[in-house]
Amino acid sequence: MSSDDIIRSAERRRPRLDKAARQDRILAEMRASATLRVGDLAAELDVSTETIRRDLFELQERGLLNRTYGGAVRPFASEPAVTERHRMMVAEREAIAAAAVKFIKPREVIAIGAGATTTHVARRMSAECRDLTVITHSFSVATVLAANPTIEIIMCPGRYNAREGMMVGVETTEFLQNYNINRALLGISGITTDGLADAEAPAASVYKAMMNRAAETIVVSDHSKFGIPSLAIWARIPDIQRLVTDRAPDGAVARALVRAGVEITVADSSSAGRA
Repeated sequence: MSSDDIIRSAERRRPRLDKAARQDRILAEMRASATLRVGDLAAELDVSTETIRRDLFELQERGLLNRTYGGAVRPFASEPAVTERHRMMVAEREAIAAAAVKFIKPREVIAIGAGATTTHVARRMSAECRDLTVITHSFSVATVLAANPTIEIIMCPGRYNAREGMMVGVETTEFLQNYNINRALLGISGITTDGLADAEAPAASVYKAMMNRAAETIVVSDHSKFGIPSLAIWARIPDIQRLVTDRAPDGAVARALVRAGVEITVADSSSAGRA
């Protein structure tokens, strides 16, 4: 028997994975690569393409991937409500906030978008900054800033989104056109080489308006958003000037940030909460 015959015989004797294990393997492949092809998965897992298609259908029904013609892609980012997000990755967000406020100077005009991370930044601003004008569409941001009497808060009008505690709509974006802004502090649902995106399209329109009125845009985001696509792109990577995060990005996103000249500040979450 030739060596090729021995290899083929061993492969035939290799036990196939059951459905649960096979689908776990597909999800692991999805984490490693943004796109998957049915034929490649069938060959790797030693099953028919029909079996793979059924697996992809079931995984899509569970919201774990999106099927495409001939394969699958990662699902768009969807987020829990902001009240739930406030309880997630607290140490990382506190560290990001502590690093972000160091770029803010007295007598500046700051625009702050809605979100859990930006609320952490606002809370740190309230404790450490003074003599600012802050424009926001987020009620949680306005609430934590109100504890500092040296910070003037300008609340955007618009249509109230109760799930996110923010104002959105045409009135919000048109209102922002009346102001010159030194820095916009904005969060994201995800960032890929295609750009920065949010799971809420109306919020994305507000973030874009804030960015367009600002001399500098600072994106505050934990590492879980890297490489994650989301619904509404509000900026391309070259549109922003700084990223403050808890862990340096890698891969294609990191290369795109470097090419665009974006300054990356990595916060130390081990020191989060220290004054």
